[in-house]
Amino acid sequence: MKQTLRHIHPLAWTIIVGTMFGRLVTSMSIPFLSIYLTKVLGATPTQTGITIAVSSLAGVSVSFYGGYISDIIGRKKVMLVSIFSWAVVFVGFAMAGHLWVFLVVNMFNGLCRAVFEPTSRALLSDITPSEHKLLVFNLRYAAINLGVVFGPIIGLQLGSAQSTSPFLIAATVYIAYGLMLVLQFAVHGKNLSAPSRAQAPQLREALSVTGRDRVFLPILIGTIFCVLGYGHFGSTLAQYLALNPHFANGGKAFSYMLSLNAITVLVVQFPVVRTFRHMPPVIPLILGNVCVSASMILFGVAGGLPLLMFGVVLFTIGEVLLFTMMDMLIDRVAKPEWKGTYFGTIGFNGIGSVLAPIQGGLLLDQMGSEHGLSLFIPLALSTALGLPFLLTAHRRLSARERSISIQCIEGKEKAV
Repeated sequence: MKQTLRHIHPLAWTIIVGTMFGRLVTSMSIPFLSIYLTKVLGATPTQTGITIAVSSLAGVSVSFYGGYISDIIGRKKVMLVSIFSWAVVFVGFAMAGHLWVFLVVNMFNGLCRAVFEPTSRALLSDITPSEHKLLVFNLRYAAINLGVVFGPIIGLQLGSAQSTSPFLIAATVYIAYGLMLVLQFAVHGKNLSAPSRAQAPQLREALSVTGRDRVFLPILIGTIFCVLGYGHFGSTLAQYLALNPHFANGGKAFSYMLSLNAITVLVVQFPVVRTFRHMPPVIPLILGNVCVSASMILFGVAGGLPLLMFGVVLFTIGEVLLFTMMDMLIDRVAKPEWKGTYFGTIGFNGIGSVLAPIQGGLLLDQMGSEHGLSLFIPLALSTALGLPFLLTAHRRLSARERSISIQCIEGKEKAV
């Protein structure tokens, strides 16, 4: 293992470590935003849902272009522009005092994330040998959750549910992350292959390629519903706990649930990877969808913290199943010359993140926070709608790879 870690590119380490500190500071602030808007600014659940959703809506609108543009002009330019812009966005959060300002700033938050994230993942794919890609993608995912272990607890101590000042800390960290990327690109970026405009696909052609991919398309649609279920954790569940009179301190309970979520990821992630790395890559997504759907039911029936925490563990197992293998699945499905495009296009599953806070906010306004099952059963059923599409993707990917294997065998026989 130590020998393998030594072969990881320095830029990859920068992204992994930067991701850890980035998620540490954002998990101090962003997850508490819905509670802040509801409890401090007095916004309704629907207003809060729309304000939270606009980030994902903006991200979905440009996620394809982030990966596509990086295929044309290079990862370096896209990453540096987006990360320093992201730091400015966090300053905007800290200075915001009205609901409409939060809506606008959160829109730019989604834009920066949707450009930076797929580009950084595409760069990791570019600079990592195929035999180490699963390790690198999972180190990045572990870094995310290592940051989230401590971020919510620090945010609780800093009063993130009552103040926006922690966003200034996030801005400072992202500036430092950007400066480290500048340094690493200067030292280690000279040998990176520059994309060729002559070889880069035209936008219409790229959309046509991903749209016609009979494996990728059902994966995309199926994961929209997966992300829909996942999105309720940070939006609907947070408001539910803050507004429900059965929970004396919903914000405190939510911060503990966030930390338990991240700890559970760190505990189960690598056992899950070892278990499923030799299995068909869509199977973890199918099982993950089932776990997330079931956890929604548990949140609805929970009358206290113990059952909520059990629901978090089940939800987290589903999350790990959904997302640990996602990057490897896209890397496996994508054509090499369109990797940035595929990583960007999968960002359209963020439509689920757009719908989650709006759906949850409307149900909270209609049902009230006292009726857990009436709220969470519709959320569970809507998440489970992704299962037919994932099963279709599994069948098609298996058929494609069998066909490729047969062609390779026939080609070898002809050569002999």
